[in-house]
Amino acid sequence: MPDNPLYFYKSIEPLEAKQLQKRLREKISLEPLDKPSQLVAGADISFDRGSDLMHAAIVAVDLRDMQPKTLSLVSDRTSFPYIPGLLAFRELPVLWKAWNQLDANPEVLILDGHGLAHPRRMGIATHFGIEIDHPTMGVAKNILTGSHSTLAPEKGASADLMDEGEKVGIALRSRTNVNPVYVSPGHKLSFGDAYALAVRTLTKYKLPQTTRLAHKWANKLRRGEAREGVWKVDDRQLL
Repeated sequence: MPDNPLYFYKSIEPLEAKQLQKRLREKISLEPLDKPSQLVAGADISFDRGSDLMHAAIVAVDLRDMQPKTLSLVSDRTSFPYIPGLLAFRELPVLWKAWNQLDANPEVLILDGHGLAHPRRMGIATHFGIEIDHPTMGVAKNILTGSHSTLAPEKGASADLMDEGEKVGIALRSRTNVNPVYVSPGHKLSFGDAYALAVRTLTKYKLPQTTRLAHKWANKLRRGEAREGVWKVDDRQLL
């Protein structure tokens, strides 16, 4: 048996992948969190166009001071093709490795991507949350499905993201006069939880502190400026 129980995602066929998404959809839970979150992690993937080598970063951030506490970096290859709507199957195995070597216990994982705001309601945040049985949410830079009303230009403006009459996420203006981000619950938390955590993790940047740092370190790993492993580095270096 491979060390990674998600190994089969590297070779699953696209039609089977879509069928699996439909089955897993029945397991989605949107129950509210039972306690306030203190340690929240962000996850992101980086790769060169045309490459099958994926680089994952998960950064755990303490919400009391918005400082990163620990960092998990992993690279792994995938054989699953790039297919819109099925990107989770490329990213799940390397994310699983990064999550399982993380020496922290964040209450929520925020992923760079969608949760429910997906044509089959199975974005990377939802799919991964079901696999690890842990609260997850997605914050994405672009819409995959659905639409929303016009937002006011000020930071903090929001509107429901609707798809065929169903609420699937929230459009959130994370910076004044900047295009919004798209927040959606993944698994084991509510729309209210996802919105509150997205707002709580905003700083002066467009992306939440969690996924912003994960994006930075996934790119460093891809460029060879960081090494795989778990790191507890001086906060100023992590930032």
